[in-house]
Amino acid sequence: MTLLAINQFDDILMESAIGIVVVFTALTLLVLAFILVGKLSRKSISLKRKQKEIQTEVVTAPEKILSGNEIAAISMALHLFMNDVHDEESNVITIKRIERRYSPWNSKIYGLTNLIR
Repeated sequence: MTLLAINQFDDILMESAIGIVVVFTALTLLVLAFILVGKLSRKSISLKRKQKEIQTEVVTAPEKILSGNEIAAISMALHLFMNDVHDEESNVITIKRIERRYSPWNSKIYGLTNLIR
């Protein structure tokens, strides 16, 4: 086994330096790309907010005057909803047990395997 020659060691150092420079350049470009994308997304969000504010300011619906019958119907519906008026139930559950004949099709014991001997 021979030791590395001087010229081989210089080549190794040069390739390592080039690799390190390439990696740090790529990382720097990624950081700059992320910063640029962040700034662009913030600008687009602020533009959308401004457009939405402009649209909401322009669009206004005229007020509708409600009649007495409509006000009475709405107030009665709210009264019934708030007081939770509904049919009273007995809260008793009855379960009728049905006797079934024995059938090997519904027997669980035949489906189990006995591993212990």
